Amino acid sequence: MVDRIAHPFVRPELLAQALTHRSAGAPHNERLEFLGDALVNLFAAEALYARWPRADEGALTRARAELVRESALAPIGRELELGERLTLGPGEMKSGGHRRDSILADAVEAVVAAIYLDAGFEACRAVVLPWFTAAMDALPPPHKVGKDAKTRLQEWLQGRQKPLPVYELIAENGEDHAKTFRVSCTLAAPALVTEGEGNSRRSAEQAAAEAALAAIAAP
Repeated sequence: MVDRIAHPFVRPELLAQALTHRSAGAPHNERLEFLGDALVNLFAAEALYARWPRADEGALTRARAELVRESALAPIGRELELGERLTLGPGEMKSGGHRRDSILADAVEAVVAAIYLDAGFEACRAVVLPWFTAAMDALPPPHKVGKDAKTRLQEWLQGRQKPLPVYELIAENGEDHAKTFRVSCTLAAPALVTEGEGNSRRSAEQAAAEAALAAIAAP
């Protein structure tokens, strides 16, 4: 495990916490996931800024979204063999939680935070950036990077000088191993509220944004 991550922990309890899902009880990895999410976004942004000196903000934002989304982080978790080391509750173990994209992506973010707390910013960046090299190399040219629903909605509103949408979690249902999230997307102008559902808060927000785009495009 340490060999895969390429960081020898001075405080191994941080790694243990990073690999403990909330279904297994406290201390679990949700707080580390919160911190790791910010770090991953910063590392990706910094790398893209250096790699694409002529790209505009929109292209950089879309590319970063591609790199840090759940479906991009989960393969990193598999490459690091995090699934085999996860501590899960009985329900998650039975349902194969160690293979689920959402759990693996969260674990990657938590491990990033654990490295940061263990060794500091520079050491963390040196360890983590190589994990994203293949994904960065696979990105299309800046002008061809796809736009997700939240980005398209934001650009539509900004182009008309209207307030940005507000996303709010309105429901979280199901067992730990099969949760669903419902999110609302509220626009001030035009006055509109849409909802979206997904197996993560991020995917629910995208669904709500897609619904808003469909509504404002309707004749």
